[in-house]
Amino acid sequence: MRWITHLGGARVTIAAGLLLVALGEQLLGLAALFALTTSHLAVQVLKRTVARARPCDALGRPLAEIDLPDPFSFPSGHAAAATAMGGTIAIAHPSLAPLLMPLAALIAASRITLRVHHVLDVVVGALLGLAGAVGAAALILH
Repeated sequence: MRWITHLGGARVTIAAGLLLVALGEQLLGLAALFALTTSHLAVQVLKRTVARARPCDALGRPLAEIDLPDPFSFPSGHAAAATAMGGTIAIAHPSLAPLLMPLAALIAASRITLRVHHVLDVVVGALLGLAGAVGAAALILH
């Protein structure tokens, strides 16, 4: 699960958008990066506004099985990023949806399995990512 969770990180998702651009899918790549950026901005605003602690034990010690990027749990940036990227690409290429959307769900689930997030964190993160993907689709499908 550890390597799967990193597929929703900034390095991989930004690289995926740039790879689309480099492979000749400029509009799709830019739309995916737009979805990623807008969902990330929403995630960061909510993280700092809500300031929900990550899953902890009774003594307040984090339970995470991986390094934490910040102390805030709500919403999941990895779930948002994976859904934003996967959703944008799936909207443009529906035949890829059966591969990309379960992958995004697996990345989101890994955040719970690794005790980095609560369930609601990944649900809201995925919804933010989906909103970013729908917004990006409006740009490429105009």
